[in-house]
Amino acid sequence: MTFALFGKQFNDNFNSIIHNLLSKLLNKGHQIYVYRPLHDFLQCQQVAFNFTGFFDSSEKLPDHIDFLICIGGDGTLLEAITHIRDSGVPIIGINSGRLGFLANIARSELDTAIDYLTAKDYLIEERSMLHLTASQPIFNDFPFALNDFTIRTTGSSLTNVNVTIGGNYLNSYWCDGIIISTPTGSTAYSLSLGGPIVTPHSQNFIITPIAAHNLNVRPLVIPDNSVLKITVEGRVDTFLATLDSRSITCSVKNEITINKASFPVRLIKLPNIDFYATLRNKLMWGVDKRN
Repeated sequence: MTFALFGKQFNDNFNSIIHNLLSKLLNKGHQIYVYRPLHDFLQCQQVAFNFTGFFDSSEKLPDHIDFLICIGGDGTLLEAITHIRDSGVPIIGINSGRLGFLANIARSELDTAIDYLTAKDYLIEERSMLHLTASQPIFNDFPFALNDFTIRTTGSSLTNVNVTIGGNYLNSYWCDGIIISTPTGSTAYSLSLGGPIVTPHSQNFIITPIAAHNLNVRPLVIPDNSVLKITVEGRVDTFLATLDSRSITCSVKNEITINKASFPVRLIKLPNIDFYATLRNKLMWGVDKRN
């Protein structure tokens, strides 16, 4: 098998785990292409191996990759997607960060996870993505997001965010901003603002206002075959647009369109992991004396 290894850096106490991972894969004859910044970091940590090759962009990622192993937190996995793009390469995330809804393989489960992979004992989950277009193009290189698209004010005054769905006017949100998230992104920024948790294959978008000035404004769940158009008004000339972990400052004259992407991200689901178990573990549900 051929693996791509993606990441940037991690704590020193993760070095032995990565060393064991690489040793196990290489000793079994698997090929490994490593992200160049991660390779440079490993060398500084004196974790040296003879890798098959290197990549530092989507163009340099080989076509014959079977899996991409992402080492880090959810933010690292989101960045890895900008290298995978629409290639269909499945991703598995090893959590060296904090919460880890996407990078949900704990260090203690790493050996078992690799055994499942090499034995081809796993499922592929296809996660829907957002596609962004704009009257003044932004994020031209990769205008897609697995988690969410966010608009936030760049000043101290409220922003008026106008939203239409399929050509029908929805609302003008007086707020600090707004989030359009996928089901995958429902456990990210949207969750911290009171948005609902949505199971990964629910086929919808979630619209969550940020600090809305109208107390009766609430998050809204809509079908993901909807086309949203968003414009911004206010006392400032710009707003901050964020697509997953990437941000850019935009003119308020820019009209944003959001719809479902034509391709999914493929995440590896191991037999011992499911979404509800991840919710319980990450959100500590059931940690109660009465249970």
